[in-house]
Amino acid sequence: MSKILLISMLVLLISSLLGCTAALQQEGPYIISARSAIKLMDANNVVVVDAQNLDAFSKQQVEGAVNISRSDIVISEPVSNMLLGKEAFEQLMKANGISNESILVIYDNNDNMDAARLWWTLKAYGHENMKVVSGGIVALENEGVNIGSGNENITQTPTYSAEPLDESLIATTNDVLKQVNRPREDVKIVDTRSVDEYVAGTIPGSILVNYIGNNNEDGTFKSVQNIKLMYRDLDIREEDTVILFCKSSIRGAQTLLALYNAGYTNVKLYDGAWLEWTLDENRPIDAPEGVAPADAGG
Repeated sequence: MSKILLISMLVLLISSLLGCTAALQQEGPYIISARSAIKLMDANNVVVVDAQNLDAFSKQQVEGAVNISRSDIVISEPVSNMLLGKEAFEQLMKANGISNESILVIYDNNDNMDAARLWWTLKAYGHENMKVVSGGIVALENEGVNIGSGNENITQTPTYSAEPLDESLIATTNDVLKQVNRPREDVKIVDTRSVDEYVAGTIPGSILVNYIGNNNEDGTFKSVQNIKLMYRDLDIREEDTVILFCKSSIRGAQTLLALYNAGYTNVKLYDGAWLEWTLDENRPIDAPEGVAPADAGG
């Protein structure tokens, strides 16, 4: 074999491998890398939103960010961490200098959970222009973003009008009961909690996919392709209706974002989650005897 032919084959092989790498790094419509987020921050009408709790925000934040923590976007009726009402949501947006036209770049310091919960809340009330930073503040800092400390500085209070609640993003207890009592093959209930929680008791028919399995070891989200492969291996398809829950639907929201970003558009968060399900002792509970390795969320 000639030297020229060998070199040509090596070039083709390297190009193919680079193409595969680029494909695996492909960003979806709602999750972006820290590098892309930093570029976007320079655009007009962008508001950087820090979803850390207030204590963490006061110690370390992206310069210029506003803080909307989990406690700002939830209520405790009938159980903890339920979606806040429309009027309260509108006031929260205005108080943080966010308008309907704002492009939001959202990050957290909590395995993408709090940023995802805020994303879901925004989407439920009709806000579309938003991106979640994969890997949160750690990834941003690694890419050289300016980090500061102290309080936010909001200079304007724009108008904000939320859309009616998008109920297609929410599953009720009745929706879950319907699937438990009359299971459909194209509807999947996914328990995003830990193996120990799942084995101690779960909603009958649930598939265990620990939310942490949506992340790489460095805390960034897995690629669109890897998310699709992981869930297809569990027979959870893009065309299925997927109902997600955890203890109080914070971990569930992280999984919902990972799936929505990967093209699963019929995904619903059971907002009341395990806390609401177990309020009524007559609701069925399954205690699985064993968990397959794939179900551990890897």
